[in-house]
Amino acid sequence: MTTEAHTTAPARRAAVWEQTVEGFGTFRIVPVDPPADADLIHSWVTEERARFWGMLDASRERVLEIYDYLDGLATHHAYLVCRDDRPVALFQTYEPEADPVGECYDVQPGDFGVHLLVGPATGKSERGFTPALLSVLLAYVFADPRHTRIVAEPDTRNDKVIDRMLRTGFTLGPEIDLPDKRARLLFLARDHHR
Repeated sequence: MTTEAHTTAPARRAAVWEQTVEGFGTFRIVPVDPPADADLIHSWVTEERARFWGMLDASRERVLEIYDYLDGLATHHAYLVCRDDRPVALFQTYEPEADPVGECYDVQPGDFGVHLLVGPATGKSERGFTPALLSVLLAYVFADPRHTRIVAEPDTRNDKVIDRMLRTGFTLGPEIDLPDKRARLLFLARDHHR
């Protein structure tokens, strides 16, 4: 499958969320289809810039295996975020009490975990794109009244993401040890969401 073939296919899937952001177009959040999206996801997660995703050496088959596994869980979900029908990010959600992170902090009712990998830029960078993308993802998560606090746990060395999360309104939590990394917990309560 060529890159072009799977850059348009997700647009035809039913979206779990769709939102237009002035100046940035329409964002659609669509569930990952592991067999159809494995090539795209593999190309993203094995780039050096995605080193904190922890899959630099993963084969396409391993990526497919991981996303097939996630697809079978009721507590973890993977999505492609498309902007005007082009995939621009990989977004994953999880229930902390069903994840190793839940063993590392006092999970509160309403906690909801997220992971985000922004896809590679296809042209020159656009000022304000990442905040626009985050605003869509936060709106999606907080649209569910059960989600009262978002939890993120980036690698402690990922200063760029930690800084972006803090500028988005997240607050710092403690550092924790997960099976594959030393992470920094970050929290965003619904009532602090801008």
